Amino acid sequence: MPVVEIDRRQDPAAVDRILRSLPDWFAIEEAVVNYVESAWRRDSFLAIIDGEVVGVALVNRHFPESAELSLIAVQANHRSKGVGSALVNAVSTSLVVEGCQLLQVHTVGPSFEDDAYAKSRAFYRRAGFLPLQEFERIDWDGPSLIMVRPLAKQSAR
Repeated sequence: MPVVEIDRRQDPAAVDRILRSLPDWFAIEEAVVNYVESAWRRDSFLAIIDGEVVGVALVNRHFPESAELSLIAVQANHRSKGVGSALVNAVSTSLVVEGCQLLQVHTVGPSFEDDAYAKSRAFYRRAGFLPLQEFERIDWDGPSLIMVRPLAKQSAR
């Protein structure tokens, strides 16, 4: 396994390059442009191997207790090498330090049969995300599955 370094900085050009290298997930131009533009506004985590940015995670904080993993993408030639897991772990660790208790992610729901997104859902499950609910037309014209990952246990009140 290669050594994955995580850097917290914004790099919209890297986001653009990585998303365009993954047409099975990011084939809609408007979506790519929106993610690249949001890279200036979101907390950004970059996965770097041998000086090259090979993965990115963008985080949107909705409330102090919760956050959304609004984007995670890893170059195809670096998938299944621990890069995505390193990103999720870095995001989660950072959020716990900041007092966040819940991380959510939206992905294409299972009622829309697609091999690429089935792989995404399997990755999220391995990373500790649990399916919460599938909705129609909240992120796109089809079904979106909201998955959540508990980050820190709340004390009983």
